[in-house]
Amino acid sequence: MNKLGILSASVMLALSAPAALAKVTDAEAAKLGTELTPLGGVKAGNADGSIPAWDGGITSAIAGYEKGMHHPDPFPQDKIEFTITNANKDKYKAHLTDGQRKLFELYPDTYKMNVYQTRRTASVPQFVYDATKANATRAELVSEGNGVKGASIGVPFPMPENGLEVIWNHVLRFRGVDVETSRSQAAPTASGSYTLVETAEEIRFQYSRPEITLDKLNASNTLFYFKQVVTQPARLAGTALLVKETMDQEALPRQAWTYNTGQRRVRKAPNVAFDTPGSVSDGLRTTDDFDMFNGSPVRYNWELIGKQEVYIPYNDYKLHSDKLEYDQIIHPGHVNPELVRWEKHRVWVVKAQLKEGMRHIYKTRTFYIDEDSWQVSLADIYDNRDELYRVAFAHAINYYEVPTHWTTLEVFHDLQSRRYIAMGLDNEGRMYNFDAKLSEANFTPAALRRAGIR
Repeated sequence: MNKLGILSASVMLALSAPAALAKVTDAEAAKLGTELTPLGGVKAGNADGSIPAWDGGITSAIAGYEKGMHHPDPFPQDKIEFTITNANKDKYKAHLTDGQRKLFELYPDTYKMNVYQTRRTASVPQFVYDATKANATRAELVSEGNGVKGASIGVPFPMPENGLEVIWNHVLRFRGVDVETSRSQAAPTASGSYTLVETAEEIRFQYSRPEITLDKLNASNTLFYFKQVVTQPARLAGTALLVKETMDQEALPRQAWTYNTGQRRVRKAPNVAFDTPGSVSDGLRTTDDFDMFNGSPVRYNWELIGKQEVYIPYNDYKLHSDKLEYDQIIHPGHVNPELVRWEKHRVWVVKAQLKEGMRHIYKTRTFYIDEDSWQVSLADIYDNRDELYRVAFAHAINYYEVPTHWTTLEVFHDLQSRRYIAMGLDNEGRMYNFDAKLSEANFTPAALRRAGIR
């Protein structure tokens, strides 16, 4: 038993597992929906009852909700069970990451974690569960882990046997089909002042479409299309990005284009990947930090450490509320801790170690992935001196009209500059539109130029 509390012998064997493994048998896949959740989490609660059994998650919208609204909290009656501070953090160290403990040390007077009862609300539509069971017996890694085949719609590896399979589960998790968002981000200075950057985004998830077939996916080699246009502030308005993400990045790497308002030209952007600074991020995150991790995993060796019970942001409906203004969220040093809900959940722990000869500003990344949704919930990130460099949190809710478990806010803390960037702010804007009808014609260089013209 190591310090992370390995839960099963099969996970221990995975430490030395090769990148590509045989698909699971029909008998093993039959565990999905019985002793395992349909996506592969442990259905039962934990030994002391602090993590309950999964009972299907939220499967319908709560009373009073209508599409287009911000999502009311399904649990407004829940009270804080206890609060972790710098003074008592050692009492809870078994369930805290290095990054969380570091934030207590950096902000001892203001940073805290309000912990609530655990509610396993993650859920997706039935067609995603069905596809996940089918994927379990046919999906496999290709191109030395730089791609996946034999999977569509659902999680490819619900019973993972190595770290690469886990990270691909995150990359390919269900987040809807066609989605339009209007989101903002803020990168406050040490004093808390910031300029709000507003973006309009469109995403067409080719992989997740109910009608998609393996043949169509193989032919197109497309995971999703993504278009982002900056709408505010005025000096950046019209700056635009287009990405075509591929399933097999060895066969065809990510395709990307940018539109520059000054030049009024669309340019191919092959460098929109890996550790290139993220769009309008003030240098506080990398391109592959977006969505906690995205893109090709080729520069890292991925080690599956096991499972751990950790306090992660979950059911963050209070942070999601349209009753809040951004100034109530963005505080010096960190977001307002009174608005964040922490819960104890089981997570997969995966360590990414930079390969010899590869370049990236991050040498090591430890990801903590929610077992019920495959959402990366936390990340501890180390620089090339092996010092803790950045800490990332994904504040997630169940968008119950879909349903899908996805972030309402992503926060990346840069420990060296003592700054952070909060991405996905939507409290003062329009809610995500999961009923968008987006065609491939929305995602061409010509469409990018039209979107970028002010």
